[in-house]
Amino acid sequence: MKVGLESAALHGMPRKHIPPSAEHPYHVGARCLNREWFELPLPTVWSIFEDYLFVTKHEFNLRLHSFVLMSNHFHLLVSTPEANISQAMQYFMTQTSREITRLSGRINQTYGARFHRSLITNYNYYMSAYKYVYRNPVRADICQRVEDYPFSSMHGLLGAKQLFIPLEEDTLLFNRSFDESSLRWLNTSPTGEAESDVRKALRRSVFSYPRAKNNKRNRLEDERL
Repeated sequence: MKVGLESAALHGMPRKHIPPSAEHPYHVGARCLNREWFELPLPTVWSIFEDYLFVTKHEFNLRLHSFVLMSNHFHLLVSTPEANISQAMQYFMTQTSREITRLSGRINQTYGARFHRSLITNYNYYMSAYKYVYRNPVRADICQRVEDYPFSSMHGLLGAKQLFIPLEEDTLLFNRSFDESSLRWLNTSPTGEAESDVRKALRRSVFSYPRAKNNKRNRLEDERL
């Protein structure tokens, strides 16, 4: 494989045990407690996340592929060559929660639950997750193009600002014959049904599309989002 949530897990709900993977990437996400906003300006929260993504990458030998911060949650695509996703994310969420709590003066915890992860086992699935993550601000009507959202690793990849998150080489965006075709693809809106199917796939411990009507194979198995 070349590269390596919409919803958080409910409190008390047992998580299906999936052995940690050193081969395939994950989509990881977490939301604030009660879906409240981070109680700090987003530029401050972004700076905290940048710092701890840098530290966590080096402490746990992660491969970071993309990151998008929203007003009350985040999306991360990450690979773990040492099969240590739980340890890495526990550290990352503990440290970011402590720093946000310290700076905001809030009493309650920052996150509503532990992180949710979805293992992505093929490149077509990865492309769907990649597009879904970067289009999050567009779906929320915050911006019209993925590259315009300032709290996204895409914004830095394209030189709009300095990026301190140590990402892996993005061979999907910057292929050998870079001609902005990947950006056009990212900025092409999928159908609502297709986006819903990706959202459902990401909610599963292992990314998999729901079956289509009449129990047929989902067309996204063979097509790009």
